[in-house]
Amino acid sequence: MIVYEYPFNERIRTLLRLEDLYEKFAFFVQQAHPLQHHVALSTIFEMLEVAGRADLKSDLLQELERQKQTLLGFKSNPNVQAERLDAILAEVDRISAALIASQGKTGQHVRDNEWLMSIRGRTIIPGGACEFDLPSYYAWQQRPAEQRAADVSSWFAPLEPLFDAIGMVLRLLRESGRPAKIIAQAGSYQQMLQGKVYQMLRLNIDEALGAIPEISANKYMLWVRFTSQDGDMKPRSFENDVPFELTLCNF
Repeated sequence: MIVYEYPFNERIRTLLRLEDLYEKFAFFVQQAHPLQHHVALSTIFEMLEVAGRADLKSDLLQELERQKQTLLGFKSNPNVQAERLDAILAEVDRISAALIASQGKTGQHVRDNEWLMSIRGRTIIPGGACEFDLPSYYAWQQRPAEQRAADVSSWFAPLEPLFDAIGMVLRLLRESGRPAKIIAQAGSYQQMLQGKVYQMLRLNIDEALGAIPEISANKYMLWVRFTSQDGDMKPRSFENDVPFELTLCNF
């Protein structure tokens, strides 16, 4: 199954973009080649661009507190597993405390590092991080893989509380929805939302169908149109019925 996610607002779009960057970083920092560590470092620079909003940290703290109050409301529900609920509440408290403890503007430690900023300035230019442009960076890339990985991890470390919070908020959002089995007639599906506010849509589809969803939505209507790709990779309308699973998520 392939899972497609569609954000309904800019806030969730930002969180999904940061989550995607974190997954890329986590993969490349564990590799050994200098070029792979270059991608990991460049990804940190991309994170700073996306996370540059000053209110992102406060937004996450407010959302975690709101989710905590909602979860506390389930304490008296006999159908809720008390141990699992307590574990989630403890995790929310730990992540919130770590985020509060992280001082200063997001990524300020990178901005204060002149050497890293010189690399960031060159990576914006296509091919700008060549050895003749940044000999000190090229020398660093020749160091042992373990040392490079440790350096990159240390430069990311102050950002970790932010990404732990993003992961928790998105996890709670994804778990808030109930999946429904749908069949898109002749490759198209529409659903009226009657003004109900959702944060994100999740769509599960069998990879073997070869159908690719193109999603558009607002607070009134959701529309999914399926396409397929031929040898030239150009999208073409999918004319057959498409079974899929749809989850509308909202806190």
